Amino acid sequence: MQKTFIIIPLLLLAGFTARAQFNDTTNYHVVFNGTGTANRAPEGNTYLLNNGLRFEMKKESIALNATNTWVYGKSNGALTNNDYSSSVDFNLYKAIPHAYYWGLANYNTSYSLKINNQLLAGGGIAYSILDKPNAYLNLSDGILYDLSDINTSDTTRELYYTYRNSLRLQMHFVFNNLITIDSGNFWQPSLTRKNDHIIRTNFALGFKITNWLALNSSLTYNRITRTKAENTLLTYGLKLEKFF
Repeated sequence: MQKTFIIIPLLLLAGFTARAQFNDTTNYHVVFNGTGTANRAPEGNTYLLNNGLRFEMKKESIALNATNTWVYGKSNGALTNNDYSSSVDFNLYKAIPHAYYWGLANYNTSYSLKINNQLLAGGGIAYSILDKPNAYLNLSDGILYDLSDINTSDTTRELYYTYRNSLRLQMHFVFNNLITIDSGNFWQPSLTRKNDHIIRTNFALGFKITNWLALNSSLTYNRITRTKAENTLLTYGLKLEKFF
């Protein structure tokens, strides 16, 4: 079971955005995240670079989001991460209070998780248990189609597809307009393959400096049981964002 632990962070640029704070006149939101961590020790050197760009558009009845992230790291000269993810998703708001329909298309390739190529696409429904500017708690469920090219061992490569149930718990809290807590948690078991599931969870703590700049720390964990791989990333940094 492969593990990647980043122990000592170097402040560069980071963050996790769970939910944009739109208002009546704000329809667009852009966030850039770039994370760096480093550990220099007699036993060797470790570093990690994490870059992300997210664009959000919200109208009266629909929201559209596009996200790209890239994680690259080495430890003692050996590659530990070369992980890229690109996704487009939308939320469709109808007459049901605090509920909406969602759709998603997501492409991943990950050295640390032994994913050569992965396409996830599907949709479902979400319900907001709390839905206030400073307190947001949302539960969603749906079905995803998973087409993957993975390495199940160092010598075995497998191309397969399956349908997954996608259960997500998402939260966003703001205290005194200065401190933010964000979390997104996914459990995505296969509907046809036993002991085949994906776990993704992240937690972020932010301290607002200005309207467009915040100091953030985040913890992310990913596990793919089919490849018997997982990674854990601890990062510190800054978040740049703009509403317009």
